[in-house]
Amino acid sequence: MIVTVKDGVPTATHLPFIIKEVDGLLILSSHFAKANPQANDIINNRALVIFTEPHAYISPKNYEKETNVPTWNYLAVHAYGSCILLDGEENKAALLKETISHYEADYLKQYESLPDDYRQKMMKGIVAFQIIVDDLQAKKKLSQDRSEKEQENIIEDLGKSANNNEKEIADYMKSLTK
Repeated sequence: MIVTVKDGVPTATHLPFIIKEVDGLLILSSHFAKANPQANDIINNRALVIFTEPHAYISPKNYEKETNVPTWNYLAVHAYGSCILLDGEENKAALLKETISHYEADYLKQYESLPDDYRQKMMKGIVAFQIIVDDLQAKKKLSQDRSEKEQENIIEDLGKSANNNEKEIADYMKSLTK
């Protein structure tokens, strides 16, 4: 999710990103539909990209005392940086090809067989960009502030869940206790 601010109002869009390290710099690449107003907000501005998953509700039934409230456990990475537009059809085409190759390589052959005029029209409808990351923050809340017994209760409770996010949180918590 990319977050930008315009006139004091935050805006967010969920986008796929390509992540690379080039000459010691972390670079995030993606594109907006040109019709997305946020596409204009990135020009010469900073952005925050949030990568999150898994996350899970933590019930107070897992705590030793009744006087507790529910909470939320999660893992996230926050990447801050300056945005640079990738102008030109060639740059946009390269980004789209790289994105397709990363997320659905099998589609690349079909994509490349599309008529040139169709792909050129598509290029005109996107705003491609890169973010040069200058601040990277890993965030986690995995009941670190809880007693060993409470953590064990949470791991056991989430580990039995049919929800993959909850199982993943249990696994991360378990890896911290070893």
